[in-house]
Amino acid sequence: MRIPLTIKLAFSLWMLVWAPTYAWLLGPQNFFWLCNLANFLLLIGLWRESRLLCSMQWLAVALVGLLWGLDVAGAALFGVHPIGGTEYMFDAGQPLLTRGLSFYHLGLPLVAGFAVWRLGYDRRALVGQALLTAAVIPLTYLVTEAERNINWVEGPFGVPQEALAPMLYLPLLMIAWPLALYLPVHLATLWASRRR
Repeated sequence: MRIPLTIKLAFSLWMLVWAPTYAWLLGPQNFFWLCNLANFLLLIGLWRESRLLCSMQWLAVALVGLLWGLDVAGAALFGVHPIGGTEYMFDAGQPLLTRGLSFYHLGLPLVAGFAVWRLGYDRRALVGQALLTAAVIPLTYLVTEAERNINWVEGPFGVPQEALAPMLYLPLLMIAWPLALYLPVHLATLWASRRR
C-alpha cells in the first residue's frame, strides 16, 4: 500500500461530507466543474492507487488551486479579484457553508500532489486530462444553465463573452484549458521527477 490508509479514509470522509452538501446547496450541475469532478476521480485514484488517475487530477487542480487562492487572497486583502471566478466567495447571497467548503481548492492540490509523490507521475496524464476536458466542456455547455458559466463555457474569467460564436469559442476553450493549466504543471512535474 503506497497511499496510507489514513489518507484514503480521511479523503473518503471528506467526500461523504462535501458531495451531499454541495448537491443539496448548489445542485448536481455544480459537479460539472472540472475541479469538482477532480474530487471524485481523485477518490477513485487514491483507493486504486492509480498513477494515471492521480496524475490527471494533479494536473487538473495544481495550478487551478493556486490561482483560486490568489484570487481569494487578492479580494480579501485588496478588494480586487486579479483573476476572477471567486466572486461567489464574497457574495452574502451564497450560503456560508458553501463558501467554507470551497476552501477545498487549497487542499485538493496537496492530496493530489502527495499521491503523485508516492505513486510517481504518469506521463500519459496530460493527454488523459486533455481528453477528459474535451469531453466535459461541450457536455457542460449542453446540460448546465448558462448563467452559472460552469467551466467558463459562456466566457472566460467568469464573464460571459459575445465576441465568438459558441461553436468557435468552445473548441478554443477545449484547447486553452490544457495549454494554460495542465501543460505548465506537466512540464514542472517532469522536471521535478527527473531531479528526484
